[in-house]
Amino acid sequence: MKQLLIRQLSPVTEELNFLLTNRIPRVGATRLLGWYSRLRKPWLVRPSIALWQRFGGLDLSDALRPDFASVHECFTRELRPGSRSLDMAPGAIVSPCDGQIMACGALAGIEALQAKGLRYTLSALLGSTSLAERCRDGVYATIRLSSGMYHRFHAPADGMLERVTHIAGDTWNVNPPAVRRVPSLYCRNERAVLELRLGEPEHTPLLLVPVAAVGVAGLRLRAVPGRLGLGYDGPRQIDCASACQKGDELGWFEQGSTIIVIAPQSLRLAGGITAGSRLRMGERLMMRRAPADPERDRRDTRIQL
Repeated sequence: MKQLLIRQLSPVTEELNFLLTNRIPRVGATRLLGWYSRLRKPWLVRPSIALWQRFGGLDLSDALRPDFASVHECFTRELRPGSRSLDMAPGAIVSPCDGQIMACGALAGIEALQAKGLRYTLSALLGSTSLAERCRDGVYATIRLSSGMYHRFHAPADGMLERVTHIAGDTWNVNPPAVRRVPSLYCRNERAVLELRLGEPEHTPLLLVPVAAVGVAGLRLRAVPGRLGLGYDGPRQIDCASACQKGDELGWFEQGSTIIVIAPQSLRLAGGITAGSRLRMGERLMMRRAPADPERDRRDTRIQL
């Protein structure tokens, strides 16, 4: 697991970043970017990807294919076999995606810390008080996927995807300047709640919450037909009963964003997981607690933005 400090912007640069990415017609900009990303014109696609590699940190060294007919194909790319390894230790819950830990730690009841001085409730995030109560006093990790990263996500352990809930919303940016300024930001944005039930021995509930952002409001799931995102008019709750094994692909962002992993008290964060950590899919994120494990980290949520 690599460590990465989250680069701090100057106050002027941060304010400009916030204004340019949020004080615009966010939904319109998201639709426009989605349209542009699907254009299949080599004279647009090649320079767009080249600029992305030069300034956006795009690394295609582990991509399954070297060439793409559209920017969208590049963004939703698959990996070469063997590009990621799974932590198969007993009790290990792995990261569902590549990304950077923006916040993690123990929940205060059903509250999580978004940024210094800003909290949000799981009931607002999940759209359900009963679902939030399943994870009371548990743990969570907020994983941000930057634009150049691999944007497919996978099962963190063996189990069953039982239900998906789509929650319509806005498309605020989810970068540090916005997270520090917009109260309950994750609760405002377009998102989906994936309810997983992990396998033996405890059939532990685990929640994955993919959150959209400006330019990023499309989600595809293997177990759900169609596209979840702006303009989705299907059922809000979708029962799945889709079995999965650790590492199985669950779906992908069509334009990328953030995944919040929420677990009950029977799980804990793995050693070395702190805000600023950079993970690859398959690396250890959480661990099951031993039945008589007295360890219970009640320190306030760790966060670095």
